[in-house]
Amino acid sequence: MKFTLSWLKEHLETDATIEQIVDAMTMIGLEVEGVENPAAKLAKFSVAKVVEAVQHPNADRLRVCQVDTVDGRKEIVCGAPNARPGLTTIYAPLGAYVPGSGITLEARPVRGVVSNGMLCSAKELEVAEESDGIVELSDDLSVGVPAAEAFGLEAVIDFEVTPNRPDWLGVRGIARDLAAAGLGTLKPEILEPVKGSFPCPVQIRVDGDACRVFAGRVIRGVKNGPSPAWLQQRLTSVGLRPINALVDVTNLISYDRARPLHVYDRALMVGDAIEARLGRGPAEPSGNEQPSPAEHKDEQLIALDGKTYDLTPEMSVIADADGQRPIGLGGVMGGESTGCSEGTTDVFVESAWFDPIRTAQTGRTTGITSDAQYRFARGVDPQSVVPGLELATKLILELCGGEASEITVAGEAPASPQGFTFDRSYVKKLGGIDLPREQIDGILTKLGFEVSGETVTPPSWRRDVEGKADLVEEITRIAGYDKLPAAPLPELTSPVGGALTVRQIRIRNARRTLAARGYSEALTWSFMRQEWAKLFGGGQDELVLSNPIASDLDCMRPSVLPNLIEAAARNARKGFADAALFEVGPCFKGDAPGDQWTAAAALLAPHSPRRWDGAKADPLFELKADLLALLDELGAPQLQTVQGQSSPWWHPGRSARLQLGPKNVVAEFGELHPRVLKALDAEGPMLAFEINIEAIPEPKKKAVKTKPPAELSALMPLRRDFAFVVDAATPAGEVVRPILGADKQLIADARVFDVYQGKGVPEGMKSVAVEVTVQPREKTLTDAEIEALSGRIVAAAEKAVGAKLRS
Repeated sequence: MKFTLSWLKEHLETDATIEQIVDAMTMIGLEVEGVENPAAKLAKFSVAKVVEAVQHPNADRLRVCQVDTVDGRKEIVCGAPNARPGLTTIYAPLGAYVPGSGITLEARPVRGVVSNGMLCSAKELEVAEESDGIVELSDDLSVGVPAAEAFGLEAVIDFEVTPNRPDWLGVRGIARDLAAAGLGTLKPEILEPVKGSFPCPVQIRVDGDACRVFAGRVIRGVKNGPSPAWLQQRLTSVGLRPINALVDVTNLISYDRARPLHVYDRALMVGDAIEARLGRGPAEPSGNEQPSPAEHKDEQLIALDGKTYDLTPEMSVIADADGQRPIGLGGVMGGESTGCSEGTTDVFVESAWFDPIRTAQTGRTTGITSDAQYRFARGVDPQSVVPGLELATKLILELCGGEASEITVAGEAPASPQGFTFDRSYVKKLGGIDLPREQIDGILTKLGFEVSGETVTPPSWRRDVEGKADLVEEITRIAGYDKLPAAPLPELTSPVGGALTVRQIRIRNARRTLAARGYSEALTWSFMRQEWAKLFGGGQDELVLSNPIASDLDCMRPSVLPNLIEAAARNARKGFADAALFEVGPCFKGDAPGDQWTAAAALLAPHSPRRWDGAKADPLFELKADLLALLDELGAPQLQTVQGQSSPWWHPGRSARLQLGPKNVVAEFGELHPRVLKALDAEGPMLAFEINIEAIPEPKKKAVKTKPPAELSALMPLRRDFAFVVDAATPAGEVVRPILGADKQLIADARVFDVYQGKGVPEGMKSVAVEVTVQPREKTLTDAEIEALSGRIVAAAEKAVGAKLRS
């Protein structure tokens, strides 16, 4: 919404400057977006008079002018055809920036003659779109008058209107609030009705749904044409293009009083009735008849913007020809068929009230955002129907002449807001400002509220006020938010104990650990394509979304890995193939309350640069090191490593899982299966791991805060090697696990140091060599005790995996 200071002063008696107006608007809640001041842009330009204009000695189309300027008499070279002695025009001194041409004037010779400035055209000053020569002004203007003053230009205030204040879409509504804030006095609204000299020949009908109230009158014998200069300048200042006097009057009242109107060319209307009804959809076939193609079409309207719109049953339609021919979209835009032109002599003037919700929906459906639609969608004052029509009639008769009919009104306006009891002490209780009753009542009265004893009734244009809290807001913003008392917030005691749960701490630590180890965090959706989800053990019907944000994001994710794979593939397609990504987030096994789990996943797409020596590091062991470091940071206990039982999206020979038991899998890691990568349009290899944070048991709370004493043995450990023959498919870790359990007091460690297949080992079998570290606690072991321990180790391995001691 835009307006000028002079326009505001037609409603507000004030001596305030533009800066004071802007400050006051900001303080009472109007968000000023900017002030466009042409005086600043044209500060160096001023009125000058041409004293002499002679032919340039070296150019046929140039004249050398002697010009009286604010800087004295100057010799200026000018190429305009209308440069002549006695002309009053605009002068630009050297060093001035000419906005229309984008140049800064310098003292340069023009065909051998130095020009000490420039005589400007309206286009060069950006006060007109086209110009044939330099500006021609009234001879009454004195030399040195600023250009902005000579053109009558003034500052334009642009501000944002909140949806709950449609009255601010009119200059009078702004003046009313500024007057209440003490910036001036609101001028009385004096509007004498125009007495009709003949009955209105147009009958008006409304259905109460498409339009609640519709007023209109005919004005005959008008002479349409260009608007007077003052009206064109007023519309141009706020960004509107003058069209003709009839249309410009309706645009002026829309911005001045927030009251949209419309004029129809009476000669182009069909019949003697106009109807506001709902649009009509495709005709329903009757009986067994086959409807024609025309019966399947919606009504259509060619609007004033030249476009054709389908009219649906949800739209408000204005129709003539006994309600059969659409000639306008109610509250949005008129039709081309009844538009006014310079040949218009008789008009029908419409002033109606249309439902805000229906108008807003019509604007969204058609894509039309006209000034009328913008105002009706926010709520126009229903009591302004007849006053707006009277004001339009007065202006049309003044500018175009003619003779007006009586006013016809159909329907009833919506009821005005009801009054309610208001206790003035509530202002201090809710707003914190202690104001006397007289000041409170004065503010409400100036804002248009009716105050009668303890009852306050909102005006018809303030339907957003519904209770006493709204009144307190009005009073405090007008009285000044700077008067609100400053009170410190109460001190908050620090919470006892930790503020985060173990799970929250682990999620935070997982992010920090992975970032510290060189991974970049990815934030992806919690849903994905259903066919991708099925590849990772999900995609059940109960996890499919009924209203997905996109067709390829229709299923809750069972794993973070598909999203990380897609991200890495997207980076690879853009030339960044060597990716290291991680994400910590929710995954879903089902739709039950306990089916959500938190995953910490990381992915490597190793594409290291080529080396001269051909050496390559194995990224799988680097990934495993990162996994074990993260599990240690999360407080995971010692886990079993199991191969050959990983999920189907892992490479069967280069993957494993870490578990506390067959039913409690904590993590899976390894190389992703090429088949899965191909389905996701990703190029391998890719390595990853995924941890179920909830599967890690929480540490038991210790009874004491001090650590137990360290148990350090003074005896030397001894090491024994065992070579077991096992089935070739048996993971080496399955051999180590029972050995560690053979004697937990004496066996400190066991690790595989060699795996052999070949001569001396039966086919389908392999030899696994394990080094066992024995740590005596109380005494040095005898040979018999060592042999007994060795027997228990061999028996444990044989019982667990069928291992035989290799001879």
